[in-house]
Amino acid sequence: MTNHQSKMQDPPTQYYTGEYPKQKQPSPGVQSKMDPVPDCGESSYVGSGRLKGRKALVTGGDSGIGRAAAIAYAREGADVVINYLPAEQEDAEQVKALIEEAGQKAVLIPGDLSDEKFARELVHRAINDLGGLDILALVAGKQVAIPDIADLTTEQFQQTYAVNVFSLFWITQEALAHLKPGASIITTSSIQAYQPSPHLLDYASTKAAILNYSRGLAKQVAEKGIRVNVVAPGPIWTALQIAGGQTQDKIPQFGQQTPLKRAGQPAELAPVYVYLASQESSYVTAEVHGVCGGEHLA
Repeated sequence: MTNHQSKMQDPPTQYYTGEYPKQKQPSPGVQSKMDPVPDCGESSYVGSGRLKGRKALVTGGDSGIGRAAAIAYAREGADVVINYLPAEQEDAEQVKALIEEAGQKAVLIPGDLSDEKFARELVHRAINDLGGLDILALVAGKQVAIPDIADLTTEQFQQTYAVNVFSLFWITQEALAHLKPGASIITTSSIQAYQPSPHLLDYASTKAAILNYSRGLAKQVAEKGIRVNVVAPGPIWTALQIAGGQTQDKIPQFGQQTPLKRAGQPAELAPVYVYLASQESSYVTAEVHGVCGGEHLA
């Protein structure tokens, strides 16, 4: 594999540094049709058995950060269920092949997390298909850029909250009775929780809600031996951005305002999701881990 994690490299130039071509896809977007295609560690992530025998559910596992986490989990020895929207089947099939190539079981469960009935059923289907559940990596999110609050419809912000926040409650409620001591729940916030952009009012506010939800839940379930932590990405090149998550004028320079002068790639978050799922982080709970290219969380 190329670009191995152990090879010393210059972070500002380690991944794509050029301007991104303006591009737009219907939501939710297909990663394989992006230019350039995001790097989710397909040819670089090398596992070392850190999650051997674990069973993981990854939402948004077809593309972007969820895809990177799913690939890494499989290469660390975990069986993986990925959830995604039906329109993302093409990307999901690629992830399934990569998980199986790693010698692990891959289960695809398409469906909309804003549907409470489906979100709850997803957990039980994952448990049935994997024979248990040890890791919840809740990555899926909805982001639609609206520059003027007057144009932000009730339908949109209700949908954004349903996917980004409500589904966390539904999934966790169904999963907790099945999680054993040592299990890990990992949620996905954003630098937007700390530095909200004016065109992402509903999205940014959901990411702030995820922080408090996760910290409170961590304290509630600590005595059960279950840890809850948060990953807070900065500008990461994913299908979310070109499927309405950014206005077209922002795409060419996306991520270049960071101290590292580039957008992050999903592959750069995979090790954090692995660490938080593994026993190496046994004394880490209720914490937020930023991956923001130097745009600190404060």
